[in-house]
Amino acid sequence: MSTHRIASIMRRDSPTLTPDMPIRRAVATLLEAKAAAAPVLGDDGRMIGILTQKDCFRPALHASYHQEWSGQVADQMSRDVVSVQASDDVIRVAEMFLSHPHRVFPVVDGAALVGIVHRSDVLSLLLREG
Repeated sequence: MSTHRIASIMRRDSPTLTPDMPIRRAVATLLEAKAAAAPVLGDDGRMIGILTQKDCFRPALHASYHQEWSGQVADQMSRDVVSVQASDDVIRVAEMFLSHPHRVFPVVDGAALVGIVHRSDVLSLLLREG
């Protein structure tokens, strides 16, 4: 298999969220974009967390029981984010998907967020190239 970099298959148009965004709006954003997760950016534009669909179940269930959405993205997001570099080899990232439960990884170039890569993006390339 030829060497492919994550930059060649990552998604550049994924949504981003802010920590002060109401969680209901964030859930709607994820669903509208059909995104499994979205990076959370601070005021300086740097990634400070990630919100996954799984993270959204607690506030969604709370709203279902109490007919009221409450909270912000900061209340539910994961702060320990595992990211990959745009220059990383696809095989390395495939191995990371094996060792982590994540469905997506934010893609960075240095410290700047440049995209997101899904398990399906990596699998599609492996299928085409294999």
